[in-house]
Amino acid sequence: MEKMSFDKIFMNLARDLATRSHCVKIQVGAVLAKDTRIISIGYNGPPPKTHNCDEDFPLTGCPRDSRGSCSLALHAEENAILYAVKNGANLKGATLYVTLSPCLPCARIIYSMEIAKVVYLNSYAEYKQLPTDEGLDFLQKFGVEVVKYQEN
Repeated sequence: MEKMSFDKIFMNLARDLATRSHCVKIQVGAVLAKDTRIISIGYNGPPPKTHNCDEDFPLTGCPRDSRGSCSLALHAEENAILYAVKNGANLKGATLYVTLSPCLPCARIIYSMEIAKVVYLNSYAEYKQLPTDEGLDFLQKFGVEVVKYQEN
């Protein structure tokens, strides 16, 4: 019997976590792992004890900021990183599995936390109809390994 790869396990978990999101626009999940162990998980949504977009703004989603992004939510990778750091985890050398490639602000956080590798499922640029994935470009420019997840 062939064993499932850790990449597949962690990306499957990220996909499952995305379904926990209350966002009415897009659901994103993230898993931080190191040495085949899960450090932290996250999905996109507003901070605890604020709003749940699907409950408070079911038809339109939450209010948009000046760039057209959600004004309330933390991104999945932000939630995973914040929880890990809050609990004293060392992220240096970790791998982040995420269902949507990081935006530029998240990429800066990923780089600052010394996460070594990002494995992503779908393109943020394609989702936002942008010409390039600025977050991926930033990560690659500064030596973070970036891999588009391929189903086996």
